[in-house]
Amino acid sequence: MSDDRPGYVPPSRPPSRARMATAERPGAVRLPGGLTLRALIPNAITASALCFGLTGIRFAITAASGQPADPAAMTSGLPLDDWQKAVLAVLLAGVLDGIDGRIARLLKAQSRFGAELDSLSDAISFGVAPALILFLWSLQDLPRLGWFAALAFAICCVLRLARFNARIDMVDQPHKSAGFLTGVPAPAGAGLAFLPLFLWLATGREEFRDPLFVSGWLVLIAFLLISSLPTLSWTSLRPRRSVRLELIAAIALVCAALLTEPWLTLVAIDAAYLLLIPYGVWRYARVRRQRAVQTTAAPEPSPPAP
Repeated sequence: MSDDRPGYVPPSRPPSRARMATAERPGAVRLPGGLTLRALIPNAITASALCFGLTGIRFAITAASGQPADPAAMTSGLPLDDWQKAVLAVLLAGVLDGIDGRIARLLKAQSRFGAELDSLSDAISFGVAPALILFLWSLQDLPRLGWFAALAFAICCVLRLARFNARIDMVDQPHKSAGFLTGVPAPAGAGLAFLPLFLWLATGREEFRDPLFVSGWLVLIAFLLISSLPTLSWTSLRPRRSVRLELIAAIALVCAALLTEPWLTLVAIDAAYLLLIPYGVWRYARVRRQRAVQTTAAPEPSPPAP
């Protein structure tokens, strides 16, 4: 029976779950229900690159131990020795690293989580893995200096990635705004660090395995990783239309050469990249001069009318 007394206020009902969901606190963030396939694909590619880098370390440990290969593994795997497999694993990690970001942009699945995962994967695949592979291959014959060179390369690679993460939200980046990179990127640095190993695999000459030579080379590449030199990026490479067909043919020939003479072709690619570094410095200086002329020629804003 209802109560008709004056001033009676019926007890309020407890808020439903739907009302509680709509009456959220200001600034509250609602978490998604799950991970979409669109966001899963690029992150899975990045994790696969990390697995390739770690597997390269495993092959290098097996090769350095001098243990005979398992006959069952030789019949089921690639017809390569363990040093070749170690290098190939890191190179495949570089290929995956080059496509995961593009796939994320294509699927519109960029995220801060993906960016952080990519940097952590790069630090291991292109910093730690090449340093350990080269140490086990050559630098352990000169333990103190060799380990110092390996540490220098790994640390400089991590410092480069940390610098990249620290500047990722910065608007004022002269190199990036002009389509250039700052220093040698981590995958390219790993490829350059492997140049003595490429030469050894291509020629078999033990001079390229000399720990003094490999240590000096590794320290030089470590310096290029953390340097402020402007280097060419994919966005800054815009060939003229008159040579695009020739460029397509050249890329096809390089791919064919990688199948027939992989190690000599990788040596040629490293040499071409090294030659492009001074060209990138010259080209960026030219862009800076053009911007300075445009800034000087720009008319000054007229004062407001009274």
